[in-house]
Amino acid sequence: MSGLGSWVARRLLLGCVQTVAVVLLVFGLTEALPGDAAVALAGDQPDPARIAALREAMELDRPAHERFADWAAGLPRGDLGHSLASGRPVSSYLSGAFGPSLLLAALTVVPLVPLGVGLGVLAARFEDRWVDRLVSAVTLGVYAVPEFALGVLLVTVFALRLDWLPPTAVGYGTDLLGHPAALVLPVLVLLARPVCSLSRLVRAGMIDALASPYVAQARRYGIPDARVRYAHALPNAVAPATQQLARTVDWLLCGVIVVEALFVIPGLGTVLMDAVAERDVPVVQGLAVVFGVVTVVLNLGADLVAHRFAPRTEVAA
Repeated sequence: MSGLGSWVARRLLLGCVQTVAVVLLVFGLTEALPGDAAVALAGDQPDPARIAALREAMELDRPAHERFADWAAGLPRGDLGHSLASGRPVSSYLSGAFGPSLLLAALTVVPLVPLGVGLGVLAARFEDRWVDRLVSAVTLGVYAVPEFALGVLLVTVFALRLDWLPPTAVGYGTDLLGHPAALVLPVLVLLARPVCSLSRLVRAGMIDALASPYVAQARRYGIPDARVRYAHALPNAVAPATQQLARTVDWLLCGVIVVEALFVIPGLGTVLMDAVAERDVPVVQGLAVVFGVVTVVLNLGADLVAHRFAPRTEVAA
């Protein structure tokens, strides 16, 4: 346990360093963009005097390193700064947008695990037979379709042609749970590729586990095949898939920009797009911090779950 505790501490420290590096990189890239928040607010025909007044009011005339240092000083207090465009606290932007993104992530992950694991187990059980070939061909074909193309296809068929579902979430605001029909198409788009990748990982893991010496030994002891398959082989097959699941949840929580833009969902991805368009640096920095922390926590949790399912494997630093 002491070795595992020191590994967790090292991972958390490394995660903090990585988050700081991401924030610095995002700040530098945002500063390198042409124009700034004052130019964005000035409109299409900006007046130089108005731009200068806006820069002074937003303190954009100060050196970049001073502005970054003042912003970073508030992080220990949980202060992510204030939006340059509206003056609102960045935390209010994130709290308002986190709900829709979290809802989409939860509705995607709930069917993702049974579908991905079930398809992987099914394909592995009928290895090299028509069921395995069918599952592999379908998952490979679906995975090759980009989210935007799949979303447009689903909207065209189910919303515009059949009129079964609304094409976007326009008019629903953040009350998406009260309008479940508006969530069906976004969840299907978000679910398609992760199910394919997770099922292929589970299939490969199951095939390797079923061919391992300890499974052969269990069968020689007369242990029923179902118990060997699901109590011994499946946990070792699921262990590497937990990292993929963590990356999927990270991808979902950290703003699926294409899907949120296509279905007009006011999530974190939409906030990020608006902030970049308005050169709203504090909002972009706040999102970078949140995304970095979420990534570190999810990957650490995935490694711990993998270690729990496959304790024979050493946890690498």
